[in-house]
Amino acid sequence: MLSDAKVRNAKPKSKPYKLTDSEQLYVLVTTAGGKKWRWNYTYEKKQKTLCLGAYPALSIVEARTKRDKARAVLDEGRDPGVVKKLRIEENLEAARSTFEKVARLWHAHSKSQWSSRHADDVLRSLERDVFPMIGKLPICDITPPLVLEPLQVVEARGAKETAHRLRQRISASFEYAIAQGWAEKDPSEKLGSVLKSVKRGRQPAITDLARLQKMIRDAEADYARPITRYALRFIALTAVRPNELHGGAWAEQQELDSAEPLWCIPAWRMKGDQDRKEDPNGDHLVPLARQSVDVLRAIWPLTGGGPYIFPNARNAHKPMSENAIGYLLHRAGYHGRHVPHGFRASFSTIMNEWVERHGKKHDREVLDLMLAHVPEKKVEGVYNRAAYLPRRRELAQIWADMLCEGLPEPELLMNLPAREVGRHRRRGRPLAVTDNFRFAA
Repeated sequence: MLSDAKVRNAKPKSKPYKLTDSEQLYVLVTTAGGKKWRWNYTYEKKQKTLCLGAYPALSIVEARTKRDKARAVLDEGRDPGVVKKLRIEENLEAARSTFEKVARLWHAHSKSQWSSRHADDVLRSLERDVFPMIGKLPICDITPPLVLEPLQVVEARGAKETAHRLRQRISASFEYAIAQGWAEKDPSEKLGSVLKSVKRGRQPAITDLARLQKMIRDAEADYARPITRYALRFIALTAVRPNELHGGAWAEQQELDSAEPLWCIPAWRMKGDQDRKEDPNGDHLVPLARQSVDVLRAIWPLTGGGPYIFPNARNAHKPMSENAIGYLLHRAGYHGRHVPHGFRASFSTIMNEWVERHGKKHDREVLDLMLAHVPEKKVEGVYNRAAYLPRRRELAQIWADMLCEGLPEPELLMNLPAREVGRHRRRGRPLAVTDNFRFAA
């Protein structure tokens, strides 16, 4: 076996020669004085040589360790030379897979799900705040502190919410890389708790009736799937929370062909603690005005064959995207002025002003009940899910009459322009209508 002194003192000769160690390991001394570790092995009855590295960068001990690892690969029935080449190629590919490259691929993959304006905003934020600092780094080498640095720079300029959105976009890029085999973990996953918290203020909302009607007209005239337009009109009419709308099921609709149509939202889908969600009498009853039923009649040919009233664009058995209505309002020019949750504030403000002038006793409490609020002062019967139901129905119709004055009939919303018409053939195609529910002719 070789010693370090023997290898170190070996001199070049007129021809290359070998200094053998053990188990086919040797040093090749070149005519220029270079000393290179080699290992001979047999694979599929062919004699092959594996280059391990150069001495003294690779010591005797390290060379023997490499030889043993290569022999283990050989014992598994694999060619150590081929395995080495594949490993080198993987490392080169990992080095080529920089964060910027992967993030741009993720963006290109995801942007079809967004509005063009939002897609531009996402890419611009990465180009401005992230790529200059970590864009050129191999994605597999990026650590949590490296990700945190650009986020803290954004925080330092007072843009705390932007920092949280950037972390989400970085995380989505890493999830894409993991799916492609370019990374094994997401270093941004745990950084949300490290960033400064964002204090949520009141949701932006338009509380003037004329301006609210104009906003609805503007949004409905913008490009969107018919389902999104109908969802916008329905949430404005019912003033339910966005998540209650998104999960709205046809099975929750009751007596739509009668004089007293009703939407019964199960307690487990409502906001509240576990006691509220498990309360057998905790379902939220939403009396539907005539205009609300008209929306359901208009959308029935599109989605009546599926479980959800407002299904996802890509899967009718999933609820619509939680961002769809918000993006529509954004496209229509109402970013920062009105959000889907804002319809609740619109309803509350406008109707409380109306009951102050025209209302009856307990009407304010009834409005809170319609919004599924827990009133500060307990009114007799207010916790009964059916409490004040006739008055709630009257107020729902008053609200719908005020809101829909001057708005087009729901069936006219069906054929307004939709984004990417022709690109997705399935978009707008009716689901098969089943016999489990029908409107009267």
